[in-house]
Amino acid sequence: MGGLTVDPAELGRLYEQRTAGPAPAYQRVKDLVSQQIADGHWREDDALPSESQFVEALGLSRMTINRALRELATEGVIRRVMGVGSFVTPRKASSALLAVHNIADEVHRRGHRYEARVLSVREERADEKTGAHLGLGEGQPVFHSRVVHYEDGVAIQLEDRYVNPAFAPGYLEEDFTRRTPFTFLSKVAPLGKGEHIVEAVLASPEECAILGVAPTEPCLLIHRRTWSRDALVSIARLLHPGSRYRLEGAFATH
Repeated sequence: MGGLTVDPAELGRLYEQRTAGPAPAYQRVKDLVSQQIADGHWREDDALPSESQFVEALGLSRMTINRALRELATEGVIRRVMGVGSFVTPRKASSALLAVHNIADEVHRRGHRYEARVLSVREERADEKTGAHLGLGEGQPVFHSRVVHYEDGVAIQLEDRYVNPAFAPGYLEEDFTRRTPFTFLSKVAPLGKGEHIVEAVLASPEECAILGVAPTEPCLLIHRRTWSRDALVSIARLLHPGSRYRLEGAFATH
């Protein structure tokens, strides 16, 4: 984890360049920090100047600096560690938009630590909508799992999945802290095709608590359906904090 050598005069000069216009002081501090990060002067995991150093260099109140850093943390630009300092947040985790992958593999490919927390795994009776999606009648058994996926201890996805029991014997007994539902289903019902529908949403109060996000933070919601041998096996609702995740895709034209 790197540390920044602070030149108060240089920091002050950069701030003064942002004094034009109606933006309040705390916003100009936010802009300064964001620009330093965007320009590569402050890199992932670098320690930012302390609040006291900002106060001294910029001639602003501690309250103004605190607000700027607090809002940057809420927006996911930096992270704050109580009693230690503020640090540049690593680049957002990303997932392929045009493919279906295992989230644990994505985290490991980035060289980070993957963990999962199982909220629930149980058999339920399908409601009309879920049953119709899975080709089941209303009231028929359906497997339902809710799992939180973490990257380096930070929640990046809340997975809410329904599975057709006919294609997933042993689903209820599986330990999804050891392998993901996607990995298990890929073994018992090899993936034939998948579908993604993506939208921006605000999480429910319960989901905000689980993911550790503010009620006002936009989230990415992926509706995923997967088939095996032309049969729909699973439908999943994958919720990602917008400040920690992004989707990527590539295509070619002919």
